[in-house]
Amino acid sequence: MKRTKLRLSRMILIMGLCLCTACTNRSAEQEGTAYQIYYVNNDETKIVEREYVSATTDTELLYGEMMGQLAAIPEKMEYETPLAAEISVKGHTLDNGLLTLDFDESYKSLYGVREILVRASIVRTMTQLPGVERVTFTVGGEQLTDRMGAAVGIMTADTFIENAGNEINAYEKVNLRLYFANETGDRLVEENRRNVVYNSNISLEKLVVEKLVEGPMVEGAYPTINPATKIISVTVQDGTCYVNLGNDFLSQPYNVASDVTIYSITNSLAELPNVNRVQISINGETNLSYRENMSLNTVFERNLDIMVSGGSGQ
Repeated sequence: MKRTKLRLSRMILIMGLCLCTACTNRSAEQEGTAYQIYYVNNDETKIVEREYVSATTDTELLYGEMMGQLAAIPEKMEYETPLAAEISVKGHTLDNGLLTLDFDESYKSLYGVREILVRASIVRTMTQLPGVERVTFTVGGEQLTDRMGAAVGIMTADTFIENAGNEINAYEKVNLRLYFANETGDRLVEENRRNVVYNSNISLEKLVVEKLVEGPMVEGAYPTINPATKIISVTVQDGTCYVNLGNDFLSQPYNVASDVTIYSITNSLAELPNVNRVQISINGETNLSYRENMSLNTVFERNLDIMVSGGSGQ
């Protein structure tokens, strides 16, 4: 009888230790923040996600962890790693929420759907990092372009939307007429961009503002907007385009007149058939001035007098 009680006591003790161990392991597993690491499926038709938990709070250290996960070869080969052995990231910078990833020339070996999927995997993973809102790719220090020579530009997680869970949404082409500053910064010059490839999930109005923030692509045209400017929203109602920008818009690093910047946006948007007027706000506020001499508490219309005839084209 005593032996039976002793055995029972031992069993209860062992079970208790097992439960404590399980609880300890469960608590350890739950420590830290859960992130999603995005990979390319084996059929190369969509991206798949896997949870990754990290206790790291430092953005730079977490960046290294994320990159390691994107390059790690899965044990069961359930999916493909975006950062395959032949693709190498030479360096990166983080400035005002914009993460720039510089790849070596091997990145150009990617093409078609696979390149888009790889880019989507990396961007969606990296925009989860603290302080990272946007991502842009460079190759050897030069801005990434597609097979048709169009600049890929700045991307966010929303740049890549999946259709029916099968593939990244379709890209379309459009011709844009944009206006940038002349050399002296007191007039606007025209830049015609043909066959601009863009994500069909983005409105043309937002696309125009994005391209203005990125800056011109031809000689003789100069940027008008602080490249750190965050585009909060761009909407159109009854012919008026409402452009809501972040605080960085108010800082002008270029030698450009205030009205040139304002009408760079207004005239470019007014080229779209559904836009007649433009209202610019900063974090939703219009009761302020741009560089102290251009009140934003107004609605701007196309200004032909500020343009230089015979502008640049592409």
